[in-house]
Amino acid sequence: MGIFCKLQSLLDRTRVADFLAPLALRLYLFPIFWIAGTTKIASFQDTVAWFGNPDWGLGMPFPTLMAGLATGTEVVGAVMLLFGLGVRWISIPLMFTMLVAAFSVHWQHGWQTIADPGFCLFNCGDAVDAVNRLSKAKEILQEYGNYDWLTGQGSFVVLNNGIEMAATYFIMLLALFFIGGGKYVSIDYWLRRKYGPCVENA
Repeated sequence: MGIFCKLQSLLDRTRVADFLAPLALRLYLFPIFWIAGTTKIASFQDTVAWFGNPDWGLGMPFPTLMAGLATGTEVVGAVMLLFGLGVRWISIPLMFTMLVAAFSVHWQHGWQTIADPGFCLFNCGDAVDAVNRLSKAKEILQEYGNYDWLTGQGSFVVLNNGIEMAATYFIMLLALFFIGGGKYVSIDYWLRRKYGPCVENA
């Protein structure tokens, strides 16, 4: 037990740097939401059309309002995550955005982002179809294109567009919702230090 206690003590000392975990989550998520939001701004009318069209879009009611809320949540949320301001609060609408994306856009395609029928949790038909399409595409490129050049930076894949990434971002946001923005490198931490526990818990 003596050795175990010493090892545990050494492990516990790493908690002095526990602020790195929420910081890493925030810095990882910032560009994801920033790019998603600013891309929607750059083509906002197309975004509204996609939100509202029931044939090739999401078919949501009040598409302008819904597109605006999604866009604003992503852009403002990205900035708040970057600076560690109101992290627990902004995690809530960002998690909601990820749930909407997962169930309205990605669910029908199963779990995977990249199609792989060898590891398929649900809706495996899409993954099998994607592999067949990929095989045909490779045949065409090998026959008519410079295949070595085309694959010089990596193999071709077929995007399956499943819920994998939306679920991953949701889980990361869920962690931030409970642990906050972290110590030292978040505005929340310094606000709490100055104004007390009624301010955002960092």
